[in-house]
Amino acid sequence: MTDKGKVYLVGAGPGDPDLLSVKAMRLLQTATTVVYDRLVSPEIMQCVSPAATQVYVGKTTGHHTLKQDEINALLVRLGRSGQTVVRLKGGDPLVFGRGSEEALALAQARISFEIVPGISAAQACAAYAGIPLTHRGLARGVQFITGHPREGDEFHLDHAALSDPGQTLVVYMGLANVSRIANELISAGRRADTPAAIIERGTTTRQRTLLTSLEQLPNTVRIHAVESPALLVIGKVVELAEQLSWFTPAVEDGRRRYA
Repeated sequence: MTDKGKVYLVGAGPGDPDLLSVKAMRLLQTATTVVYDRLVSPEIMQCVSPAATQVYVGKTTGHHTLKQDEINALLVRLGRSGQTVVRLKGGDPLVFGRGSEEALALAQARISFEIVPGISAAQACAAYAGIPLTHRGLARGVQFITGHPREGDEFHLDHAALSDPGQTLVVYMGLANVSRIANELISAGRRADTPAAIIERGTTTRQRTLLTSLEQLPNTVRIHAVESPALLVIGKVVELAEQLSWFTPAVEDGRRRYA
């Protein structure tokens, strides 16, 4: 590896700055440059040193500030310039965050790097909504899937793998395909009345939790005008949200709502 600069691929968690690791906080306060995504909350960006250069590379559907290969090249270029670079990503960099692609680019360019884990949205958002991902008698396992296929790929769900009612299903980036996701899961054998939750802007003061059923999931998204970032949780464990809800967002518009 080159001894010039170093790139830290850092997980920022889903939004609450109190969920940052000690190492992540230290790096935000000492980095030369911070390259950050759209899903990194404004509250977390306030933790960045005022002396650091901030570079936004956020993506939305159909609009990328930089394409992924351009982000990879930017990180290589910054690393070669001798800087201490934080590549700040929402959630965990290796859970649907493309952090491994960026790490491979750095490794191939012989740029020194480290991966700093973050709390994934599935863990944190579900916990803040009072939903355990596993619970004895309700869910013996959990599956994470993405509802957004790679550009150019056809959207496809593995029906056999996702039909088990004993498995909680957490869908990242599922809003655009929510109707197809619900219909295909029901066709695969999931009961239409399976409890489901939508957690919008989880762990932040703008969190909104909508409790519904698998069959009504698309209507709930539409009626309540749910916006990204939002996580879908499907399974019997969602029933426990009524009893285990503990987090009250600080602003009225973000309070829990039920479908």
